[in-house]
Amino acid sequence: GFYVGKDSSVELLSTAIARLLGIPCYVVMGANIASEVASGTFCEATVGARNYEHGQMVKGLLQTEEFRIVIKPDTEVIEVLGALKNIVAVAAGFSDGLGYGDNTKAAVIRLGLKEMVKFCEEFFPGHHPHIFLESCGVADLVTTCYGGRNRKVAAAFVKTGKDIKTLEAEMLNGQKLQGPDAAAEVKEWLKEKGQANKFPLFTAVHDICERRIEPTALIDALRYHPEFW
Repeated sequence: GFYVGKDSSVELLSTAIARLLGIPCYVVMGANIASEVASGTFCEATVGARNYEHGQMVKGLLQTEEFRIVIKPDTEVIEVLGALKNIVAVAAGFSDGLGYGDNTKAAVIRLGLKEMVKFCEEFFPGHHPHIFLESCGVADLVTTCYGGRNRKVAAAFVKTGKDIKTLEAEMLNGQKLQGPDAAAEVKEWLKEKGQANKFPLFTAVHDICERRIEPTALIDALRYHPEFW
């Protein structure tokens, strides 16, 4: 995820942990909703570790017959994808709450993935392009847009008119939503870089969560997306 400092600077949590503690920090991301992992349903994950031997140690600790691990060196991008997918899942929830169909939701997922890829290419270059096909990429995005709590609460946000904090308390039994916070942090990052207009879906999610625009404005973010220029 992202860490916003007191001076509004933004860095990755793994970078902040490594800097503050002076130790390597690796990441685990993927299509692995916690309740299904706990129930023993088959799933997979991507571990980001630049040090191959350390990655194999993590794999040895975590991998089971039902929880399979792939090690990749693209640590930063793997972490970024894990944060960005939650923003897209909120957009998918808005789409569901508004009663739009599967075609619109598919467009949210596709354009959201395009923004995820663009964000990584713009700010974290040098990664292997196949990383987006790992569990931390498209697989995690799909499962979160259909089964995650960000989608569920975002749909309720549209249907009930209640704010995010109220819905968290009512629906999540003490858990927190990552999507709205990630959207705020990414908006801050993009504003700092002067790039907000290149990521209309990400910025629309933040503005909808903050009630600066109506949920129906999501469709404008899709309709007038730079992808179609």
